[in-house]
Amino acid sequence: MGRLNRQLDPTQTGTEAEKLETDLRKRIVGQDEAIQQILNIYQTNLAGMSSPGRPIGNFLFLGPTGSGKTRIVEATAEALLGDPGAVIKIDCAEFQHSHEIAKLIGSPPGYLGHRETHPLLSQEMLNQYHTERTKLSFVLFDEIEKASDALWNLLLGILDKATLTLGDNRRVDFSRAMIFMTSNLGAAEMNGILHPSLGFAAMHTSPRHVDHSTTDKVRRAGIEAARKKFSPEFMNRIDKTVVFRPLGEAELRKILTLELNIVQQRIFIAGKGSPFVFSLTDAAREHLLREGTDLKYGARHLKRAIDRNLVHPLSNLIATGQVRGGDLLRVDYDGALQRLTFVTEAEDMPAYAMVQMADISLAPPPGTLAATASVDHVRVANARGSRR
Repeated sequence: MGRLNRQLDPTQTGTEAEKLETDLRKRIVGQDEAIQQILNIYQTNLAGMSSPGRPIGNFLFLGPTGSGKTRIVEATAEALLGDPGAVIKIDCAEFQHSHEIAKLIGSPPGYLGHRETHPLLSQEMLNQYHTERTKLSFVLFDEIEKASDALWNLLLGILDKATLTLGDNRRVDFSRAMIFMTSNLGAAEMNGILHPSLGFAAMHTSPRHVDHSTTDKVRRAGIEAARKKFSPEFMNRIDKTVVFRPLGEAELRKILTLELNIVQQRIFIAGKGSPFVFSLTDAAREHLLREGTDLKYGARHLKRAIDRNLVHPLSNLIATGQVRGGDLLRVDYDGALQRLTFVTEAEDMPAYAMVQMADISLAPPPGTLAATASVDHVRVANARGSRR
């Protein structure tokens, strides 16, 4: 057998991991490190190289609220299982006292109400979202810093041995699970690094650009806060600790486009036979960015601004019959009125033309108008019967 002496490239990823990366980058903005860490763990699992007897991956996500910590877990579940709700979420604020652990593992036999107790972390709960193609479980412990010591001790066994003993002595296997923990620890210190000046205006502006030095300081602040809060035993069981980057203006603009696409997709899915499309002018986009920029609340504030300024008025237009299936709406900003304005620019557009105009970057669920219109070419003019 001759020696090839062929140079290999360990940085390449497989087809499935590449698809996951593509899907995550469509949904998550500005968090490249978090995406890469999830890809590394997923690729290791696909290759059969995960550590035996442990969960597939243990992640600790740090950073201020609204930076995408929970969203990236939902996006991973959506990309791999087709459902963003395929995540077992544990709100750790509900487990601040030791006796509340019974809600997770169930009451031991002999205790009052034992038979009526349904533990949240049973094997049936872990496996409920498995598919024939993908047998993964996603477990999210949200705001882990608010949990009691009893929950942290419970997690030590899960993170290290991938096992949990329920109140009735049944064993739960977490070896096919990805464990995510989120925390806002260090958020105040991070905001102080990004905006050293004090005052109301500083809290309602987003940094235009965050350099590597600032990002490194933010990362150190987050990790230092976690080390002060959690024991060394706990931190040593975490595979990947990721501090989410603060979102600057460029990231918020991308998130705005992403959220507008999601609103358009909701119109196609829930249009009840009367879908329409809308288009925002540059002035309207700038207004939403101004209204939705808040360092304290991150991207969540932008979503609220979209709901308040766009979704609610659109709902009123739909409910009052002012907008019908096949309409094209132009959304502009009126400086005098200080609000968005809505004008019908076209009527009776065919479905495939609406989908092309909408430019939806996220793959819509199968069977919806957005998914089938390009091949179906179904017209929606008949949905406007009462107008004629």
